[in-house]
Amino acid sequence: MSFENIIVTAENGIGQITINRPAKLNALNVATIQELHDAFENLESNSDVRVIIITGEGEKAFVAGADISEFASFTIQEGAQLAAQGQELLFNFIENLRKPVIAAVNGFALGGGLELAMACHFRIASDNAKMGLPEVSLGVIPGYGGTQRLPQLIGKGRAMEMIMTAGMVSAEEGFRSGLVNHVVPQSELLDFTRGIASKIMRNSPFAIGRAIKCVNANFKDGVNGFETEIRNFGKCFGTEDFKEGTTAFLEKRKAEFSRK
Repeated sequence: MSFENIIVTAENGIGQITINRPAKLNALNVATIQELHDAFENLESNSDVRVIIITGEGEKAFVAGADISEFASFTIQEGAQLAAQGQELLFNFIENLRKPVIAAVNGFALGGGLELAMACHFRIASDNAKMGLPEVSLGVIPGYGGTQRLPQLIGKGRAMEMIMTAGMVSAEEGFRSGLVNHVVPQSELLDFTRGIASKIMRNSPFAIGRAIKCVNANFKDGVNGFETEIRNFGKCFGTEDFKEGTTAFLEKRKAEFSRK
C-alpha cells in the first residue's frame, strides 16, 4: 500500500510508521489520520510484525499539532464530528491494538501530536522534545482524547495546569511526571526504541495482547478491570504460547513463541 503523508517499513519483527510532512512539522490533517489508521491496521494484521513504532520525519517535530487550516471555519456540529471520527479512527484504535505501539517522540509533540503519542502504549522522547496541549490558546480544547489521557498519565493537577496554561514541558519534565518512560539523545532515539521493541518480542504475543486489554480496562467506565484480568488470565492457559513458555521454563531454555 502506498501513502502520501507517511512512510511505513517492516523489518525484523518491527513495524515503523514515520509521519512525513516535515514542511508542516508533520501536522495531522484528515488525510494523514486516515493513512495512519490504514497503516496501523495493516501492521496489526501482518503476522511478521510484533511491535510498532511511530515517529516523525526530521529532528524538529514528532507532530506539531493538527492542521488548523482544515477546521478553522467549522460549525459546532462539524467540530464535534471531527473529534468523534478522529478518536474512533485513530486514537482509540491505537490504544486498543493488540500489538504494542511505542511513540518515539522527536522534537515538538503538541496538541494532536501529544494526543497521538499518549494513545500509544508508552513513549520514549529525544532530549530536545517539547510536549504540550496548547488548544485553549486557540479558543478550543483538546479533542482527540487529551483531556482524558493526560490526567491518567500525570495526574489531574498537573494535567489541569498543562491544559489551562497551554504551556510546554521539556523531555526531562515529561520523564519526571510519567508522561514519557525514557529520555535519550536525538541521535539514539530510534535505536533505543528498537532495543526496547526487541525485548518485548522475546515474550508471548498472545499474552502481551491480553495484558494491553486488561490494563486498558482499568480506565474504561463500567468495566471491571479485575474481572477482565481474571477472564484473560484463564484464556492464556488454552494457548500454545502458555505451553511453550512453561515448558521452556521447566526445561531451562528460552521460549520460542508463535507470531500469532
